[in-house]
Amino acid sequence: MIFLKTPSEIKEIEYANKMGAEALQLCYEYIKPGISTIELEEIVKKFCLDNKVQPSFKGYKGFPFALCVSINEEVVHGFPSRRIIKNGDIISIDFGINRNGYFSDAAFTKIVGKVPERTERLVKTTEECLYAGIEKAKAGNRIYDISEAIQSYADQMEFGVIHNFVGHGVGLKVHEDPQIPNYVSNGINWKLRSGMVIAIEPMLVEGSYEVSIKTNGWTIITKDSKLSAHFEHSVAILNDGPKILSKL
Repeated sequence: MIFLKTPSEIKEIEYANKMGAEALQLCYEYIKPGISTIELEEIVKKFCLDNKVQPSFKGYKGFPFALCVSINEEVVHGFPSRRIIKNGDIISIDFGINRNGYFSDAAFTKIVGKVPERTERLVKTTEECLYAGIEKAKAGNRIYDISEAIQSYADQMEFGVIHNFVGHGVGLKVHEDPQIPNYVSNGINWKLRSGMVIAIEPMLVEGSYEVSIKTNGWTIITKDSKLSAHFEHSVAILNDGPKILSKL
């Protein structure tokens, strides 16, 4: 089932996403060598408390934290912990809020300090893939127009695209239909319609797209231990084109 949103619902979803983007900006500015990732968790928990909203990931299917913090070879669903961020790490932060039943979802990857040129290119390309996908999020196009734009650009830049985890509908729930793969698959290639709100979230890797799961049962890592980057925006599909809801 595809949830088409009314203009008033999209306004509420956008408001939630602007708040989520504020929290992510606080995290982005705070990340530096020497901090622990649990400090980021405390920042977003305080933000939610101060703004009287709920962190939408905490408790979702049993996930125990408000924030997903994934470092280096961790793709998604990393746990905040006492792990210290160091120079040369890349940190992916994924976060959502629930404001009165309207949900946000967005993510970024930040480079900490000095990294090799290929690592810089991985992070830059992942963000560029996000915007290539958003450009195709137009009423009348189909899901795989988004998928093909992401996959073809990643291929061109010689990076792999994660297959096991995909984008999705969002807004009235944490995850809704339809799925938005970052590669062209054999799934249902829904036509995009005005009123849809979707989370587009490319996850690129230096090497193979094959992944495994850590013993915590949540954190996804690359099987070959090579780096991964992740960017995400929630996007409304409108008659006059896509509108990014989760951008300050």
